[in-house]
Amino acid sequence: MPVDVIFLEPNFPRNQREFARALHAVGARVTGIGERPKEYLDDEMRHWLSHYEQVSNVTDPTQVERAVRFMQTKIRVDRLEAAVEAHVMCAAKVREACGIPGTSVETTFLCRDKPAMKEALRKAGVPCAQSIGSDDAKEIKDFVQRIGYPVIVKPRDAAGAAATYRCDDDASLAQALHESGVGSGHSVAVEEFIEGHEGFWDTITVGGTVVHEFVCHYYPSVLEAMRSREVNPQFICTNRVDAAGSYDEVKAMGRKVLGALGIKTSATHMEWFYGPKGLKFSEIGCRPPGVGAWDLYCAANDVDIYREWAEAVVWRTQKQKLSRRFSAGIVALRPDRDGRIVGYEGMDTVERAFGQWIIDAHLPAAGTPTGPVGAGFMANAWIRMKHPDYDELRRMLDLVGQTVKVRAA
Repeated sequence: MPVDVIFLEPNFPRNQREFARALHAVGARVTGIGERPKEYLDDEMRHWLSHYEQVSNVTDPTQVERAVRFMQTKIRVDRLEAAVEAHVMCAAKVREACGIPGTSVETTFLCRDKPAMKEALRKAGVPCAQSIGSDDAKEIKDFVQRIGYPVIVKPRDAAGAAATYRCDDDASLAQALHESGVGSGHSVAVEEFIEGHEGFWDTITVGGTVVHEFVCHYYPSVLEAMRSREVNPQFICTNRVDAAGSYDEVKAMGRKVLGALGIKTSATHMEWFYGPKGLKFSEIGCRPPGVGAWDLYCAANDVDIYREWAEAVVWRTQKQKLSRRFSAGIVALRPDRDGRIVGYEGMDTVERAFGQWIIDAHLPAAGTPTGPVGAGFMANAWIRMKHPDYDELRRMLDLVGQTVKVRAA
């Protein structure tokens, strides 16, 4: 008997199609629910999907539930999956309403609401930044007075550094609260600022057991990377995660987090800090990481990690082993100003020096509008590379960031 899987928004953004491909590849019968008309599906997607339902808003549980219940009159829906942060709560609510197994609403809520997440993890003994969730400016100011500056203000369900502020004094806190809508009915997460190096721990879990895990490092921190044009930020997936004992603490903390939040069979993305106060949990999502991280895992480990995710959610198993042959990373290349791309300098030098280690690159054509600095690692030009030695890869990515210039006008 085939396993019938509904997947939310299989055609957008670009790497969503990899999840649909992988589900089909492991033998699932795949139905897509998305916002675009069926006519937007290309021949490959039509081959991977057995059926497609259009809704006007894929984050609206009422619309998605209606589409799922229609499908339940035709087939036995075994799984309902989503891989985008904005879609996971809708998927959880519809799963529970329609009696489909998978990550619960409670677990999904704890993985999205930062104050509730940290409160649950503090109770479980996981070291976290002090935090509060509130829509009351006075309550927030009293909290900040108790813990001291600097603090971070961000949406309760923030992803990455979106709408995130570092506040170092009363004036910057007041400005952040105003821009975040506190006082107008909006609640925010306010956290103690944790000094230190920032990284992430990603997994695929089956029944609460980690079957694949990866550790990556940010250079510099995400908040700094998304605020400064002068920085060409990078993150690197290390191939030392099994060999270096220094990662044991991260892995142990991550497993404690999975258990405390009730994460069973899912991809996960957990961020952490390590600094003067030791190892601290930052946040976790019960979904894959963004910005092409899984593509790096594939290139570094001689594995199709999308297919491994599909094996996990469809069959509750794993098939491939990670080679750990390479570390792999991305360096984002920032235009020198806002406007339109004019051209590039230094690419010939980089290709001559490191061509064999380049996985791929994205160099928008002349005339392409630039993306804002805060839009992330893949908003403009970028280069992805791999190398057997982590330290050598980091040196190469540094040199690429120093050498390649993206000119705009």
